[in-house]
Amino acid sequence: MKFEDNLKKLEELVAKMKSGDLKFDEMIASFEEGRKLVETCQKDLESIRLKIEKVTADGPQPVEIITNANGEPDIAL
Repeated sequence: MKFEDNLKKLEELVAKMKSGDLKFDEMIASFEEGRKLVETCQKDLESIRLKIEKVTADGPQPVEIITNANGEPDIAL
């Protein structure tokens, strides 16, 4: 399941729990499911953070502004 899907499911569980319409055993089951979703979301976020750090580890790349044949600015990386 994707992060967004897990987050949406977690939000739905919280809304159900806040509504007060759940029986006690349903509340406990929802809480347990919610805890698992929170752990999954935290792991996903950590993975995303590590990917971002890896991509940005080299720091910003210089951008050289040059002009094309028409004298208009072009951007070359």
